[in-house]
Amino acid sequence: MLKILVADKIADEGLALLKAQADVEFTNHPKWNPGELASMIGDYDGIIIRSGVKITAAELAKPGRLKGIARAGVGVDNVDVEAATKAGVLVMNTPDANTITTAEHAVALMLALSRKIAAADAHVRKGLWERNQFMGTQLAGKTLGIVGLGRIGRAVAKRALGLEMQVVAHDPFFFADTALDGRVRVIKDLDEMLPQCDFITVHVPGDKTKGLIDARRIALCRKGVRLINCARGGIIDEAALAEALKSGQVGGAAIDVFEPEPPAKDHVLMTLGDKVLLTPHLGASTTEAQSAVSVDAVQELLLYLRGQGIEGAVNAGGIDLNLSPAEAAYADLARRMGIILAAISEKGFDSITLRTNGELPKRIAPTLQRLAVIELLRGFISEPLNVVNVMRQAEQRGITIRHESLGQAVQRAIQHSIELEITEGGQRDTIIGTVFADHLPRVLAIKGYWMDMVPEGPMALIVNKDRPGVIGFVGMTLGQQHINIADMTISRKGEKALMLLKLDTPPTPECLAALRRDSGIEVIRSFTLPGLDRGHA
Repeated sequence: MLKILVADKIADEGLALLKAQADVEFTNHPKWNPGELASMIGDYDGIIIRSGVKITAAELAKPGRLKGIARAGVGVDNVDVEAATKAGVLVMNTPDANTITTAEHAVALMLALSRKIAAADAHVRKGLWERNQFMGTQLAGKTLGIVGLGRIGRAVAKRALGLEMQVVAHDPFFFADTALDGRVRVIKDLDEMLPQCDFITVHVPGDKTKGLIDARRIALCRKGVRLINCARGGIIDEAALAEALKSGQVGGAAIDVFEPEPPAKDHVLMTLGDKVLLTPHLGASTTEAQSAVSVDAVQELLLYLRGQGIEGAVNAGGIDLNLSPAEAAYADLARRMGIILAAISEKGFDSITLRTNGELPKRIAPTLQRLAVIELLRGFISEPLNVVNVMRQAEQRGITIRHESLGQAVQRAIQHSIELEITEGGQRDTIIGTVFADHLPRVLAIKGYWMDMVPEGPMALIVNKDRPGVIGFVGMTLGQQHINIADMTISRKGEKALMLLKLDTPPTPECLAALRRDSGIEVIRSFTLPGLDRGHA
């Protein structure tokens, strides 16, 4: 049974989904006393939170069986992601569920700001009717600048285009000149975009963008510009914004997020009256969004805990475990190659290099790399290893990890293949593999000896002097130990040869000792690989 802790209030739809899982036992515990979560966190495979719970390094000091944290929402400011990575815990969020809701809120704030809706409402409630105080500005024909052209930024752009606005955007990671079928012009330099805009809305992460719109950049803007922030508090410098509102450089602002939250009662923006429209972080506050983020968080956590894939990962370094059958076969091959190379390594290693040949393995290279490195390090590290923490574990031990892309059909005219190399000082060991149309893994070369072997089950690798009698001695010795050879490949290079044997049972220490008695055998290694499901081959 998977044990899951719901440590924050989530929508009923998320709880119902958990309840429907036959392999899940969950605890719904949305309120916590200080220190209580740290004492319980290691008892669960996964945790689901929203914004009301903080998971710090102290909570993650003893992770126990914990493997995943799912945040029902976009931001993960309340999770110490670095501590989670160190503990081997995957952190996930639900970036898609809030997209429409947040985009709609940004557009709603823009409309309310331009038509002075909040002030007009308060005016009428006072029994007044002085319409000339609330002369507004229409959006049609105005230019909207969007800072950040991700999911939410694009959703805002679509809606603004529907309001007949001109839309420009800036995003350092968007490399085309236009977006949305050419209807949005992308401007590479933020400073160049700002003076062109009547309205500016920000939709970027908050971790590295604090003060992005500061006093200098506000001064670059068109006089009377209106600013909207539904992303993260602090992206627009609040003190600089207040001064610009007082001077008239900024004609109005709509702010949904603050730093910190909630803002102090004497916050500088609270004193500026109708020039500022303030809401209490409502970007994701719709019934549809709350249901969606809860369901998405449950689904992402179960997918990962069941070993079926990774979605919404914050700290997985770009890996993808939602693989096609062809990609999954290469992932399995990478694991097997890592096991073999670890077994034949004599002194460990100080560097690991993955080389991909062809587009298929190149596409999933980060995934292949991590899976191979896990198997290479497993015998040398006592801590549990997984795709989340393996790169950090390697880095802490001074192991250099590289990926290189080979040209098409470099390796013996094979369309797709991968090569794994480890080095220690001047010593180098390599293994090359591929997957054929039957979806079975093949080892093509080990230590420069070419072959063709499906690696599975108990195996032995022998490097020997290439002379008569050695093969016979190996067969006779294994036979005397009642160990049957299921398959065998022999490759020759210079005055030496390499034998790779697939056995019905693992060789005993006595058997290996007997084999070493022959002076012609220089290296012998044994290892056991997982079996293969040939029903899908």
